[in-house]
Amino acid sequence: MLGSLYTSVAGLKGHLVALNVAGNNISNMNSIGFKGSRATFREALVQTLRGATQPQNGLGGISPLQLGLGMGVGSIDNLMSQGVLQTTGVNTDLGISGQGFFILSDGTKEYYSRVGAFGLDGNGNLVNPANGLIVQGRLADGNGVISQGTTLSDITLPFGRKVEARATSEVGFGCNLDASATDSAATLATAGTTGITSIAGDAANGCGGEHAITLTGANATASTLAGANLTSAGALTGGETLASLGVTILDDFSLSVDGKPAVTLTGLTSSSTVNDLVNAINSTVTGVTAKISGGEVVLTRDYAGDGTTYNVASSLGADGNISRQIFGAAAGSAFTVNSGTASTLVATDVFTPTGKAALAPVSLALSTNATTGIVDGITNLGGGGVTVTARDGLAAGDALIDTAPTEHYTSMVVYDSLGSAHNLSVRFTKSPTVNEWYWNASLGGSEQIKGGSSGTITFDSTGALASFSYDGGGTGLAFDPATGAQDVQIDFNPGQVGGYDGVTQFASAFSTAAKTQNGYGMGALTDIAIDASGIITGSFSNGITRPIAQIMLAKFTNPAGLQKVGDGLYQTSSNSGIAVKGECGKVVQGTISSGSLESSNVDLSEEFVNMIVAQRGFQANARVMTASDQMLTDLVNIGR
Repeated sequence: MLGSLYTSVAGLKGHLVALNVAGNNISNMNSIGFKGSRATFREALVQTLRGATQPQNGLGGISPLQLGLGMGVGSIDNLMSQGVLQTTGVNTDLGISGQGFFILSDGTKEYYSRVGAFGLDGNGNLVNPANGLIVQGRLADGNGVISQGTTLSDITLPFGRKVEARATSEVGFGCNLDASATDSAATLATAGTTGITSIAGDAANGCGGEHAITLTGANATASTLAGANLTSAGALTGGETLASLGVTILDDFSLSVDGKPAVTLTGLTSSSTVNDLVNAINSTVTGVTAKISGGEVVLTRDYAGDGTTYNVASSLGADGNISRQIFGAAAGSAFTVNSGTASTLVATDVFTPTGKAALAPVSLALSTNATTGIVDGITNLGGGGVTVTARDGLAAGDALIDTAPTEHYTSMVVYDSLGSAHNLSVRFTKSPTVNEWYWNASLGGSEQIKGGSSGTITFDSTGALASFSYDGGGTGLAFDPATGAQDVQIDFNPGQVGGYDGVTQFASAFSTAAKTQNGYGMGALTDIAIDASGIITGSFSNGITRPIAQIMLAKFTNPAGLQKVGDGLYQTSSNSGIAVKGECGKVVQGTISSGSLESSNVDLSEEFVNMIVAQRGFQANARVMTASDQMLTDLVNIGR
């Protein structure tokens, strides 16, 4: 009978432990990184009252007669399931998603934890503020390189730490030079004797420089003829009547222009004057102009050119008619106005691009006035687009015409070895050669350029980079910064030849710029960021970002076998396995979330159920104890 008492006592103790486990889980439901536990039970010792016998002599076998002596706690297991990550916005708060534990140290021992509520102490160490343990990881060298072989050590974030200045050694260009652009406005510098009166428009090739124009030969001349009147030779004033000059035949005078059908003058009378004759010619015959000059009637073919093509022929002369009396034609013959000459003008252009050597001479195309036949313009200066006008016609001589360059500028700050900033400006100027640009680099201060400040960039027919070269065979821009620093040598990187990753030339807007440069001045650490692999990147006041350290994690073969030591900390045990330490996502299959903390994995509803089950188990065992006590009481009372 006493055995039932001891059995119930064991049940009470076991269920009390289960209640304690549930209570502890509920107590830590809001503890960061807490992993809940569970209690499991086992049967305790068994008392054998009779052993088993085997079947024999026709009788069956008999099973053993055993009496249980209660229960005991089999294990209290750590439940290592993932807790929910909750955002905090504090970049030193870290939550682990997946396997792994943070490694912390007090300088002597290592501890492991899922609690990532970290902060910085007075020395810049990344610590758990609740216990002062320092987070462990690998530190980067001065260039921001984290070596695989680096020993784990305390992670220190030295805010205010200086990063040394670095001289710029490369500048990268990108985007587009406009293939169709032209800002090359033309202006007349000197006309000389060429007769050029005005310039307008922009050179189509977009190239700036000086055009030295040379004109040789002569312009076209118009056919002209002065009459030779028989009555008052060289003395006509226009008021004389035709009759006074011996004209008695008024209806047979006609003029033919360029071999076309003759046009006969009508309406003249014996009292008509020489002025009336001039007016009749001008109003009746197209392409011919008459006037009184030098005491005679002068006829001019309006369109200049070779007299065999552009001429005027009269009707036959006869005594008393206009052809003979006014113009002196022999009887039976016509007079012909055919003294014109064709243009022999030739124009050449020697172009000197701004800052470059003169190019070979090129022939220019000339334009002829459609009304007068006089050569009065040049059409293809600078590839076209420029209107060169000579109001009274071109003539032999020399002229200078300037065109403005088509340019695109970009600038960037570069640095010397002392961290001093220098304003670098690069100008791209369109070349007269198709798909070619000149470039020129300059600095805005007292720097002294030693070489490599100019060159040529070319493109293929698809707009891709074809070449980038330095004048004089240089390999980069070299200059003395005049600050006491070392000379700076900068390599310009316009992209890959044949590619479109750098500078291109398409017929679209200018966008080429100096995109990147690898120099910087001295800076101090001002902020940090932590990525999913645990790399801590520092942001410096000079705009540079550089890895400072990497947080390492540890994993175990049996993480449930770790031993709790309080404060959310664990230590290894003989059943956890050794700590395997390494990088997130590589050695340890977990990731770190900055600005988040892992919540407890306690399921409150499940813990309430466990608490009820433990309480009912405790209550039932208490009833066994009560029943045993009553039976003992009854037994004692029998002896009274």
